[in-house]
Amino acid sequence: MVAIRNVIFDFGGVLVEWRPHEIIDAFYAEPELREAIRTLVFQHEDWVAMDRGTIDELTAVRRFAVRMARPEAEMHALLAHVRESLKPIESMVALLGDLRERGYTLYGLSNMPEALFAHLQSRHDFFGLFDGIVVSAAVKLVKPDPAIYEHLRDRFAIDFAESVFIDDLPRNIESARRLGLAAIQFRNPEQVRQELAALL
Repeated sequence: MVAIRNVIFDFGGVLVEWRPHEIIDAFYAEPELREAIRTLVFQHEDWVAMDRGTIDELTAVRRFAVRMARPEAEMHALLAHVRESLKPIESMVALLGDLRERGYTLYGLSNMPEALFAHLQSRHDFFGLFDGIVVSAAVKLVKPDPAIYEHLRDRFAIDFAESVFIDDLPRNIESARRLGLAAIQFRNPEQVRQELAALL
């Protein structure tokens, strides 16, 4: 087996909390509004378009407000609520530091609007541990499209045979594996540590 030299991390749901149901439930008390925001905002193609960088936050807010029949100010407040919900998963941040100290090369590959990533980067020093980061909106590609993995590989001259990818979504894991990239689906930090230890 080829030795693993590179560890590639997703951000939302792996290094920072990403719990849409809890975000929604904390924002609206009314069941009908919770269901509407789930389908008309979080699960809508416009959310993916924000991640892809093909619409900006202001455009998305306007579209959300129209579909929800709610004020734009409320939708701005929702996205601010989302930003504040993205708290670091401390044990995963500790793993990041451990890997860096042991000499592994670290990369980030995340579906995220550029403004949201800039917000996180300004608040958390651990992003400085990465040797390279690809954020979906910056390259107009989103996981699980194989092209975004290939972009990361080509941009940073990564050998996938020497790499492992950590993500919380099965579709992203499956896409990575089809490209020959070892992958671990995040369920909890201890499980990731155990599966990673078996590969390193």
